[in-house]
Amino acid sequence: MTRVASIGECMIELAQAGGGLLQRGWGGDTLNTAVYLARLGVAVDYVTALGDDPLSDEMVEAWEAEGIGTGLVVRVPGRLPGLYLITTDAAGQRRFDYWRDSAPARLLFDLPETDAIVASLAGHDVVYVSGISLSLYGAAGRARLLAALEATRAAGGRVAFDTNYRGRLWPDREQAQAAYLEVLRCADIVLASHEDLIQLFGVHAETALPLGEAEVVLKLDEPSVRIIGRGTDVTIPAPPVANVVDTTAAGDSFAAAYLAARLAGADVETAAGCGHCLAGAVVQHRGAIIPRAAMPDGCRVPLGTDGG
Repeated sequence: MTRVASIGECMIELAQAGGGLLQRGWGGDTLNTAVYLARLGVAVDYVTALGDDPLSDEMVEAWEAEGIGTGLVVRVPGRLPGLYLITTDAAGQRRFDYWRDSAPARLLFDLPETDAIVASLAGHDVVYVSGISLSLYGAAGRARLLAALEATRAAGGRVAFDTNYRGRLWPDREQAQAAYLEVLRCADIVLASHEDLIQLFGVHAETALPLGEAEVVLKLDEPSVRIIGRGTDVTIPAPPVANVVDTTAAGDSFAAAYLAARLAGADVETAAGCGHCLAGAVVQHRGAIIPRAAMPDGCRVPLGTDGG
């Protein structure tokens, strides 16, 4: 069975519940993707560090209930997970405020368990990482992560990279650019957005992408994606969504459904349709993780579907 490792950070999520009240949950870009991958039948391990507190216990129990492997979750004594607050406007667009400077996930590549984690990644078929993941680690940690990604590819696995750029998570744009370019050079599947790349690289954003070498799924300014590379250049529009409540995890869920479909053998057009379908359902609910009952039937393909 194909197995995916998703690397990053999960935080405590606080979302507005009306009347000045907040609703507590949990989320994080690569964790959101891991949840939706698991719901779509993909074997996935989450790779992170948490504290030894009750909230961390609660998260691990919830992930296991979702079918996510937690054997690569390191527990750091005395630490607490990060926290973020979601504020949404009338159009469903979201703003995040973070409290995460001392979160244990930042230590993932500087712990006694790090060597074992790095070694285990090469045994996965796909390693999934995001730009937010890169922002967690210092230069030494990112170097160890990059070495792990290269080892995965050397062992026959693939690297999937979601650009997911948040400028305020980086000391400066130049450091972010350098980190992104290193991962882009070894990525087999790139899930990017035109908005991310313009913010990070400027007006000639697409020149940073490894066109021809990787499968690039580029979210355009209008509701559609352009898939480029490996002899493909096709644009797939997203169906309109009438009731957008909260766009949190729209990109994370699209990535999960797209990857799940491709791993099941679907072609890129079918995979993009699956991604649009799941993202369209997610934005009609508050928070990063929608109820299981709200998972749409059209976001998955049968195993063994013909395609690339």
